[in-house]
Amino acid sequence: MDGHDSPQTPKGSFRKFLEQLSGAGKAIGVLTSGGDAQGMNAAVRAVVRMGIYVGAKVYFIYEGYQGMVDGGSNIVEANWESVSSILQVGGTIIGSARCQDFRTREGRLKAACNLVQLGITSLCVIGGDGSLTGAHIFQTEWSGLLEELAHDGKISAEQVQKHGHLNVVGMVGSIDNDFCGTDMTIGTDSALHRIIEVVDAIMTTAQSHQRTFVLEVMGRHCGYLALVSALACGADWVFLPESPPEEGWQENMCIKLSENRARKKRLNIIIVAEGAIDTQNKPITSEQIKELVVTQLGYDTRVTILGHVQRGGTPSAFDRILASRMGVEAVVALLQATPETPACVVSLSGNQAVRLPLMECVQMTQEVQKAMDERRFKDAVQLRGRSFENNLNTYKRLAIKLPDSEIPKSNCNVGVVNVGAPAAGMNAAVRAAVRVGISEGHKMFAVYDGFEGFAKGQIKEIGWGDVGGWTGQGGSILGTKRILPGKYLEDIAAQMRTHGISALLIIGGFEAFQSLLELSKNRDSHPEFCIPICMVPATISNNVPGTDLSIGCDTSLNVIVETCDRIKQSASGTKRRVFIIETMGGFCGYLANMGGLAAGADAAYIFEEPFDIRDLQSNVEHLTEKMKTSIQRGLVLRNESCSENYTTDFIYQLYSEEGKGVFDCRKNVLGHMQQGGAPSPFDRNFGTKISARAMQWISSKLRESAGKGKKFLSEDSVCVLGISKRTLLFQPVAELKKETDFEHRIPKEQWWLKLRPLMKILAKYKVSFEVSDASQLEPVQPRGAEEPAAI
Repeated sequence: MDGHDSPQTPKGSFRKFLEQLSGAGKAIGVLTSGGDAQGMNAAVRAVVRMGIYVGAKVYFIYEGYQGMVDGGSNIVEANWESVSSILQVGGTIIGSARCQDFRTREGRLKAACNLVQLGITSLCVIGGDGSLTGAHIFQTEWSGLLEELAHDGKISAEQVQKHGHLNVVGMVGSIDNDFCGTDMTIGTDSALHRIIEVVDAIMTTAQSHQRTFVLEVMGRHCGYLALVSALACGADWVFLPESPPEEGWQENMCIKLSENRARKKRLNIIIVAEGAIDTQNKPITSEQIKELVVTQLGYDTRVTILGHVQRGGTPSAFDRILASRMGVEAVVALLQATPETPACVVSLSGNQAVRLPLMECVQMTQEVQKAMDERRFKDAVQLRGRSFENNLNTYKRLAIKLPDSEIPKSNCNVGVVNVGAPAAGMNAAVRAAVRVGISEGHKMFAVYDGFEGFAKGQIKEIGWGDVGGWTGQGGSILGTKRILPGKYLEDIAAQMRTHGISALLIIGGFEAFQSLLELSKNRDSHPEFCIPICMVPATISNNVPGTDLSIGCDTSLNVIVETCDRIKQSASGTKRRVFIIETMGGFCGYLANMGGLAAGADAAYIFEEPFDIRDLQSNVEHLTEKMKTSIQRGLVLRNESCSENYTTDFIYQLYSEEGKGVFDCRKNVLGHMQQGGAPSPFDRNFGTKISARAMQWISSKLRESAGKGKKFLSEDSVCVLGISKRTLLFQPVAELKKETDFEHRIPKEQWWLKLRPLMKILAKYKVSFEVSDASQLEPVQPRGAEEPAAI
């Protein structure tokens, strides 16, 4: 379907896009270097396909810089099919290697000569800070290298003239998340998946035997994996290189472990980063910790070193989407680059792709190591960025309970309720809310079975130990119902009086949003509702106004992507098969669209982008063309409510009829599988952090009115907490009302629709694509007043 515009593309817009961003005559080289990371293949695929899409030639450079130095068969032009079926493969298909030769000028001369012969003057480097530093050095030396090559007669003066400058764009592929300037590096989320799978498995065996487990995770110089996995599994203790334990930690740790055992906790988990040190920069090893626990406490203790398992396996949905977004952005950056453009790195800030000066990021990353070497550990934590800092503070707050005598009492009772359909990560959010609330001096009350339970008085005080082990549990332990408070207002108000509820945290989806509106609307008739009320969005559909992401949607995306992977694999034996898969989400197409991007679908039908029979027909033609290539399978996703008449059965029958003799069809409805399962590391972490933040907001509101007996009447006391681009925002529900399509239960504007063309481009449709203007490079770490939405 190369000549057609895709559904919903204004005619002529593709031409405008090409004029704006033509890659004609350009040659881009793509390489992966340093340690491998899951998602590198997704990044390579995006670079190759976007490059070809805009008319550039794209070359694979095999075996990293070594392949660039050796040249020959190591630098090969890629085509569309070269990157088929690699999205779900871990590691990197073009190979990676550490290269000593490239560190010498001699090696860089050879590399420059090999690139010039093929006309490659744009380089996309996927690797860690070492690989990106190499690329920067190469770029700064480029003109000198070319002059030397011309002087030695290895290239012509005309080639020097034609290929006089090199443009470099980096993407960070590293499981350690140790690069300053980006919230997440490609591979980190997948590594967390591997760690959490192991922790969940260990927890079941450890509980049988009352064991202590010491888990060593990767991170020689960076404790991100250790910190986030400790947050995501509620570990008892964590050791990080950036934040060593204080003097006398041995005794403190043993006290903590024995206190937890006394609270009837059957297992202890201690997580250690491989580069963990004490305040004197001496290593702390997992064996040392085991010895300590055995000799001091006599607990049955085991050590598990995860090692290279963390680098392996298939990339998570988050990493595939991140790598695809970054790959496309990298090509756009290369096409917009001028001879004066410095090397840049494409990174993630909150939920936005940004471009940063490569060397500033590298220098800042090196500053962290320097601070650690000089034992300036507070500086090291700050240099890692606000996301790392917030994670560390949240972990400390949730892991260590102060003695009751040290917590000033607020005399406030705070209720926590789950509303709507269950979403993975809700329990992590409840746990964080309960523990932060207790540490702020409040009494916390759990409301069971949503607002129906509230009306019936199913309310119970909940303590610190009651929520232990909740982070990894799927569904909703408190129980949740879709019923709105409207018909129970009298009873709910009476229960709030009885239990003296002075603030409310609601965790849930669109029903929670509607509940918030109903409670605030009825404040005049029910003074009990004149309290601070905050909502934390939790729904797999991701359809709540006021936030880019909801708790639960990441877990659901992973279920969709894993299923699509299996289905695609089943088609590899039987060629020429097209699968039509129905996803949940109500009228919100987030799961179908993002699932399509992460699974490499050929089309995704969603409610937000109306389609007709002509669009279906052109999709069939597209697949018919595809079956003539070596990629003989198709994948189509359909959001459950995308169209009243074009049902999954209808589309299946249409495709079956039209594809007769060319391909056959199968259909699959994923159903409630998407709501179940253990929460992904992202959802555990996101639920924990956003809920902890909501409780801090509630506490600050309650402090404002302490002793004044004040009623909360203003709009800003009923808020939704969400991520908007790069910031964490508390938005009054009254303001969000204007931005909501209540009939279809979705926000009127949805950020992810801007990513829709990416899926189409990567599936070889011609579409209009909104390009960021010749993007200005940003400073590496702006510390403004806004609260960062670091993920």
